[in-house]
Amino acid sequence: VQLQASGGGLVQAGGSLRLSCVASGSIFRVASLGWYRQAPGKQREWVADITSGSTTYYTDSVKGRFTISRDNAKNTVDLQMNSLKPEDTGVYYCKLLVGGRTAYWGQGTQVTVSS
Repeated sequence: VQLQASGGGLVQAGGSLRLSCVASGSIFRVASLGWYRQAPGKQREWVADITSGSTTYYTDSVKGRFTISRDNAKNTVDLQMNSLKPEDTGVYYCKLLVGGRTAYWGQGTQVTVSS
């Protein structure tokens, strides 16, 4: 399984970005998918998850601003990010989890939010 993330960039505070991650392989539709981020000098942190049944979960700091979605026909998982804040800056990674144990990661895409 390979994952390719895209859509990062530089945006002013209050702006929006949409990240997308495309995965190879037929296991996509049974996998849970997630987005994580890592700010400079900090550990990678969880941002959002979407289950195979499309139930979504968010970390508190992004609730109401970010939306995770998936398209099983295209093998993609997206993260719509609105009302961006400087503290949202970091490298964003997509993750595919199968059977609750086997994880695959994308290469990361940089998001920079200027104040």
